[in-house]
Amino acid sequence: MAHTQRWPQQGWALLQLYLVVSFSGSEEPVCGYRGDPESPQLSKDGDILLGGIFSFHSSWKNQKDTYMQQPQPLQCTSLNFRDFQFAQAMLFAIEEINKSSDLLPGISLGYILYDSCGSIARSVKVALSLANGNDVESALSKETCLRPAQVQVIMGETSSSPCMAIATVIGPLNIPMISHFATCACLSDKTKYPSFLRTIPSDYHQSRALAHLVKHFGWTWVGAIRTNDDYGNNGMATFTETAQQLGICLEYSVSFFRTDPAEKIQNIIEVIKSSTSKVIVAFLSHMDMDVLIHELSHHNLTGYQWVGSEGWIFDSQTAALDRYHILDGAIGLSIPKAHVTGLKEFMMDLKQLNSSGNEIFIEFWETLFNCRFKQSESSAGADRECTGHEDLTGVQNSFTDMSLMPIFNNVYKGVYAVAHALHKLLNCDKTCNNSVKLDTKSLETCHFMYEIINWQPRENDAVDFVTVGLHDASLPPDKQLDLQSDSIIWAKNSQQVPVSVCSEKCPPGTRKVLQKGKPVCCYDCVQYSFTCVRCDPEFWPNERRDACIKKEAVFLSYEEIMGALLTAASLFGTCMTAAVAFIFFRYRKTPIVRANNSELSFLLLFSLTLCFLCSLTFIGRPSEWSCMLRHTAFGITFVLCISCVLGKTMVVLMAFRSTLPGSNVMKWFGPAQQRLSVLGFTLIQVIICVLWLTISPPFPFKNFKELKDKIILECALGSPVGFWAVLGYIGLLAILCFIFAFLARKLPDNFNEAKFITFSMLIFCAVWITFIPAYVSSPGKFSVAVEIFAILASSFGLLICIFVPKCYVILLKPEKNTKKNMMGKGAPKSN
Repeated sequence: MAHTQRWPQQGWALLQLYLVVSFSGSEEPVCGYRGDPESPQLSKDGDILLGGIFSFHSSWKNQKDTYMQQPQPLQCTSLNFRDFQFAQAMLFAIEEINKSSDLLPGISLGYILYDSCGSIARSVKVALSLANGNDVESALSKETCLRPAQVQVIMGETSSSPCMAIATVIGPLNIPMISHFATCACLSDKTKYPSFLRTIPSDYHQSRALAHLVKHFGWTWVGAIRTNDDYGNNGMATFTETAQQLGICLEYSVSFFRTDPAEKIQNIIEVIKSSTSKVIVAFLSHMDMDVLIHELSHHNLTGYQWVGSEGWIFDSQTAALDRYHILDGAIGLSIPKAHVTGLKEFMMDLKQLNSSGNEIFIEFWETLFNCRFKQSESSAGADRECTGHEDLTGVQNSFTDMSLMPIFNNVYKGVYAVAHALHKLLNCDKTCNNSVKLDTKSLETCHFMYEIINWQPRENDAVDFVTVGLHDASLPPDKQLDLQSDSIIWAKNSQQVPVSVCSEKCPPGTRKVLQKGKPVCCYDCVQYSFTCVRCDPEFWPNERRDACIKKEAVFLSYEEIMGALLTAASLFGTCMTAAVAFIFFRYRKTPIVRANNSELSFLLLFSLTLCFLCSLTFIGRPSEWSCMLRHTAFGITFVLCISCVLGKTMVVLMAFRSTLPGSNVMKWFGPAQQRLSVLGFTLIQVIICVLWLTISPPFPFKNFKELKDKIILECALGSPVGFWAVLGYIGLLAILCFIFAFLARKLPDNFNEAKFITFSMLIFCAVWITFIPAYVSSPGKFSVAVEIFAILASSFGLLICIFVPKCYVILLKPEKNTKKNMMGKGAPKSN
């Protein structure tokens, strides 16, 4: 019944509205300003005007609309010092540009600034006022439609949702809009918002960076809270998408707005209480975080690791509200620190505020100093009357706090970007043409990066915002995140990275079984039910024992230190032998070289060179040819070497035996017989090696038994009899040589070569006697190293003992290098 009685009034209202629309449609299309004019809060004339929309107030008084009469203007409340600072940054930049003789010479910039009161509807209304002007004309004409926009650009708004509404309206008018803090990725859509620009990175980059930051610390089980507006919903959507790609699971994802009923925020508190995740990603504006902090404090919900967006992570007012240290150790992304020279002094200069007489400045002054001017109602209940001479000494609030300097810098950069674009478009030299219209194409794009901020508590319940890293999306993916993890303080003032996983990593011998109805990060670890399978000989089980991995092949290589040192020793011995051969060739006609068959000396030096070089065949990856070459080359070259030494020893011994009366033994030990003896002894070793290579040659072999997790690549002997026959023959010749040299050691000669041969054979035999047990007991590549060492040691022994004394006489004692001295027929000693 009541409903039917109300219908006539509503029906008449609808009918009147319909008639107005009908008559309007029948008239000629005209343009004009409708409704009450909007007066700007701040303005200044200039050749070119810049518009600005800021939330000087953050709220308004609720009023009920009856739809029977025109709505009353909004009554704004809660003065917002932050946006007042943003407006001050804009005025400071304009003042600097107007004073500059290099930028826009002869052109003055003016401004028109409106208060949106945090209302989207009012933001759109004042944006249209900036575009159309406030003139209420009774006579409407085409000229009104064709006139240019009142301002060249609109600076603002602070939040994403008002920017979306404003950009939608002014986009078709091609009026650029530059925001300093609207980060929603949706505003990057140029088809919807063609004239929107900003001096802050899009949330697309921030959301992805937050996901990579969470992944970096191994947090795969997190909770998420967001502001229920375009900023929070779009930012969290991108974060969730990236997190899923990185293997991160969200235990819960809830949203709220600061004006929501207390019951809704209480439900979020209960969700956090019942959760098992220890990390909370908060994509919130600072005003919503302030509301949430108030509720969290009532429940003492400490110990959680918070990961924050740039909306609150470096906000000092939020930190001041956190009296119960709920956010201690929080980490998140922030705009890089910046400094604008002179801006702080400009903001703190209260003379300009006192002299303006503007209503907004009067309200600001009264709120700042908690006083009221005469005949003012805006600060009813204030303690005292304003004098106009107050100063900021001892005043600490969000206006005197300069922690938002990076955002001030964004406003500052935006104004200068407009000024430089105008300077270029107006063809400014000494003067400018002020008839050109600015568009978005004239404004340049910027490169952005984020600082990673960590909340570190200090004394007196204060918080330091410490920069612990950087994130640069322009770099390759593996280099975008640069963190100093050691300097981070975590929740509960801990030095250890918190752990937040749904299920711990499964131990070896178990497998994952997903928990029904839960994300993939939640699983149970179940023992394997199948039988273990033995890996192939060339493979080894991994730590989890659920797969076979290929064993590492080990052998004595040139790259490792031991191989490199042995190679160097081999090459040094070769060079040393070559140097001795050069000396002997240079002094080949001297008695000391010609004594005892110089041919055998040069042949011995040649065989020693081969001995040094044959050790190189033992280094490197074993192959068929290297395995056959290394032992046979070693056997033949050493027999050639020992044969030469044996020949020289026999010649020395027989030479002195032939001096006895009636002896004719030297005719059997002439140069020809010496060559034949060397050839004969060597030929026997060649026959042994040929038989060895023919019957059962050495071959490359993979040793799986010595080491469990590695393969030893070595040369199998093939026939051990062949190997020991080669060594035994060398040993036999060495023993014969040692015996002959020992017998000849005391023969009368000033330079008895048999003495040095005795020493060399003594060293040779000692080396190879100790070689046998060392070779047998050394594992893998070390047995190869032992064999190389024996070759080099015995070669150096022969070279040094036999040839170094002769070189000493040749080079340093040439007076002894005479035939008379060699035969022991020097001058008699005086009595």
